Amino acid sequence: MATHVVTGAFSYTGKYIARRLLADGHTLRTLTGRPRADDPLASEVEAFPLDFSNHASLSYAMRGADTLYNTYWIRFARGAMTFERAIENSRALIAAAVDAGVRRIVHISVTNASSSSPLAYFRGKGLVEEAIHASGLSYGIVRPTLVFGLGDVLVNNIAWTLRRMPVMAAASGGRFEFQPVYVDDVADVAVAAGREDANVTWDAVGPDRITTRELIHLVAGAIGRRALVMPLPPPLFRLSSTMLGLMLRDVIMTRDELASLMGGLLTSPDPPRGHTSLREWARGNAELLGRRYASEVARHYR
Repeated sequence: MATHVVTGAFSYTGKYIARRLLADGHTLRTLTGRPRADDPLASEVEAFPLDFSNHASLSYAMRGADTLYNTYWIRFARGAMTFERAIENSRALIAAAVDAGVRRIVHISVTNASSSSPLAYFRGKGLVEEAIHASGLSYGIVRPTLVFGLGDVLVNNIAWTLRRMPVMAAASGGRFEFQPVYVDDVADVAVAAGREDANVTWDAVGPDRITTRELIHLVAGAIGRRALVMPLPPPLFRLSSTMLGLMLRDVIMTRDELASLMGGLLTSPDPPRGHTSLREWARGNAELLGRRYASEVARHYR
């Protein structure tokens, strides 16, 4: 069994990757900006600070590790934390992994990442992928679409909203398709990529191809509610999302997220690597869906 490092083993995707690796009998370390002594994984994972300004500390935490599983990224810019800074942080992490002698990096990216993308999120992911290519490290790049699971910020919060009101707005009537992927399936794909020796770039998408309108109705049906979908032009939908975000002290949907959905960037021509159907998963987890609001800002910035 080997020693591996996961960035953010107490966070969302990182937690599932950590569980997979521990179940396989590996020794695990995490680089984290939020150590949590009360986390169920805390007693099984050795925690080190995710301090991008301290190259020596980062390298020390990864010394002797076989693989770095990197889940670090930001969903949106906030305050001093910009996409440009996230790119530089990622480059610092990669450089420290090289100096530490890490054999392989498994990086969680996004479908259709490209350094030439007009969308800051996708462009940043593309630039980080290029930094990995140039590092000389063996790599597996995993490109999920929209990730769902208990406590996620999309499916959970749709259910949370529908438990309180029967109407939901959708840009252009919710006609845009995407391929959601279950967080546990993303972890499976990441760990499989870690076992490879060759450099690979894999899309990680689920078996369902659905529209946002269909998503709203399937979540409503799962929790026993009815839903009226209110079509809004994209600019008006963005305005309504911003206003709701101010009320909830959160970010509901960013401009990049809406543009990526409308542009078909959350789909893949590759066969699905995820096997969990969102339709079936929502029915099986109906009692837990939407019981609490999942705030991205509270998780990462408060």
